[in-house]
Parts: sequence; structure tokens; C-alpha cells
Amino acid sequence: MATDQGFTSPPVRCTLSGHGVRLEPLNQTHATGISAAARDGDLWNLRVTSVPTPADTTAYIQAAMDGYVAGHMLAFAVLDVVSGKVIGTTRYHDILASVARLEIGYTWYGKSWQRTHVNTACKLLLMSHAFDELGAAVVGWRTDNFNYASQRAIERLGAKRDGVLRHHAMRRDGTVRDTVMYSVIAGEWPEVRDHLTYQLNRHAD
Repeated sequence: MATDQGFTSPPVRCTLSGHGVRLEPLNQTHATGISAAARDGDLWNLRVTSVPTPADTTAYIQAAMDGYVAGHMLAFAVLDVVSGKVIGTTRYHDILASVARLEIGYTWYGKSWQRTHVNTACKLLLMSHAFDELGAAVVGWRTDNFNYASQRAIERLGAKRDGVLRHHAMRRDGTVRDTVMYSVIAGEWPEVRDHLTYQLNRHAD
């Protein structure tokens, strides 16, 4: 449980594993795999995501690593345990240690892994670590107002919609988006955990 001073443990690089996926701290050794995952569906062409082009992969990873050094970000490469392949990426971001808050985002998976158990598995691992190990008071999400698939995916996790930040962030095409905000607070976590575990057990049957 979070204290008045913030997290009980600070977010540091770690590996999280379970339900067929492994989350490793993102670094340049993952560049080839990240590029291949992005090519699975040419995901950088989607207007409402921040997937890097193959040419931008190295800079994308470096920005994530710089965010960790600055103390506000912790990025992971997502790997399929069976094949060992990088299938996407996700991260903690907007880490606010003073109030034990962090957000989960910058999440994307190769097209072949979308609409599978992978997103549920990753979110269960990330939320379990945030609430049970770091002592987070709240975990948040944000997404583009036109990214309806992302909104549905976040809502399926059991997160509550907090509201919309109008004219909030620039898209890669130069337009400005509204941002939809969601969260789960620590008191809601046990029910959310049980729900996600149930969903993954159904997938395994």
C-alpha cells in the first residue's frame, strides 16, 4: 500500500513474466525485434498511435531510456515466451513518485498479436507490479479520443473513465487531439485483478 511519502518501492528496471509473455526493460538490443513487430501491420501508418517507423526505432528506444534516467518512465519490450520474439512494447510513464501515481501506455503489439490474450496478460503483470510491489495508489491510462479500439481495451480491463482533456496533445500528422483519461485506484485493484485472471484462465482452457 502507498504511503503519504509515495511509492513503497521506487520503479526500477525489472523483468516481469507470466501467461506466456515476458516484459524486459527496453534497450537497443531489442531494436531489430521492435522494428519487425512494427512492420507486422505497418503500424506506424495508424494516425492515432505513436509506433515508430523502422528508421525511427533507435531514437524511439533511446527516448524511452532517457525517460528512465529522468525518472518519469520505465519502458518494456514485450516478448512471446515460446518463440522468444519481440511482439511489441509497453511502459510506465508520467511516474509521479510523490503521490504514488503512474500511467501505463505507449502500448502496441504486432498485428498478429492483437485481439489475443497478450494485452490482458501484459496489463495484469504491470498492474500487479505497480500495486503489489511498488505500492501505487493509482494507475492511469490515456488515449486519443478517436482511438476507439484502445478505449474499449482499457475499459475491458476494468478501468474507470475519468474524463477528457480537450486540445491536449499533438498527433504525428500535426493535428491536435483530445485525450481520454482512465484510472484504477488501489481499492479497486483486487476486483480488477480477479477479473483479468479469470479472463486469462478462460483463454488457457
